[in-house]
Amino acid sequence: MTHKVALVAGDGIGPEISEATRSVVEAAGVPVEWVETPAGKAAFDRFGDELPAESLERMVSIGVVLKSPLLAERQSGGVTVRRGGESRHYPSVNNALRRELGAYVNVRPVRGFAGVSGAYAGMDLVIMREVTEDTYAGIERRVSADRGEATKVTTRQASERVARYACEYALRHGRKTVSAIHKANVLHHTDGLFLEVVKGVVEEYSSLSFSDKMIDAACYLVVKQPEQFDVLVMPNQYGDIYSDLVAGLVGSLGLAPGSNVGDDVSMFEAAHGAAPDIAGRGVANPIGLILSAAMMLEHLGEDAAARRVREGVTAVLERGEVLSGDLGGSATTRQVAEAICEAMVVRQ
Repeated sequence: MTHKVALVAGDGIGPEISEATRSVVEAAGVPVEWVETPAGKAAFDRFGDELPAESLERMVSIGVVLKSPLLAERQSGGVTVRRGGESRHYPSVNNALRRELGAYVNVRPVRGFAGVSGAYAGMDLVIMREVTEDTYAGIERRVSADRGEATKVTTRQASERVARYACEYALRHGRKTVSAIHKANVLHHTDGLFLEVVKGVVEEYSSLSFSDKMIDAACYLVVKQPEQFDVLVMPNQYGDIYSDLVAGLVGSLGLAPGSNVGDDVSMFEAAHGAAPDIAGRGVANPIGLILSAAMMLEHLGEDAAARRVREGVTAVLERGEVLSGDLGGSATTRQVAEAICEAMVVRQ
């Protein structure tokens, strides 16, 4: 079966890691029809629009998106999306994509690898980041030259939705504990509501254990005792920051995959940015996007291929012979992808 996937090649290092990822997916034995879907600065340069309505409609129609990182042409002023005769403004291009595609949870698995992760080689946790509200809802204003204000939004509906997704994910993947991460001791009405809802949902699942940690304590404990975490559910801003922290612990943001899940569309992307400072040099680490593609393959029902990709990545990292610069090596993007392809062939 040939799967159709909307491909956002991205900006900066995006085209390079996209090409590398496509080669790995093809080596895994999965036929894919890649449908070019412009977004970000590349789209602005061609069409004068970071998120053309045609691209969004293509993503919605196909339902599966593999997205490389984007640079926004007018990031400081936010992004305006014109679609269906309406205009909507968002604080960033990634925020706009998630909201327009109906994504409500950003899933970021973080695991360590022998050879590159040191003391965190055994780390294995999954961050569930709610992505529709919190301070990233974009409700802010400049009151005066010396004062700005932002509104933090938390709703029972959004909190329950991400909590339930986290629980169902835990059951599907044989995980045992779901932890709510919050700051309810200070933010009583927002994080307090989030904590209350997540706890109530987890308690509906008799095979799962519940725990909660304040965000500052969770940062400390993941450094000191990462083994106590399994599936973590958290509001938007905490999830954004925390996922970068734990990626750094296992070696690099270049190892961090992710997905944005909605009812109708799922978008798979690495956790890192477009890194324009190294764009065009062929030295970017493609593994984050490659592991995101493994998540995509799993979503498409290609479990065996997803397993082959992960095993190939693990073999390359454990050998430590072909590593990109962020991991202390000198391999090019293409060389890393080729090594993963060869490792998959050997293990088949």
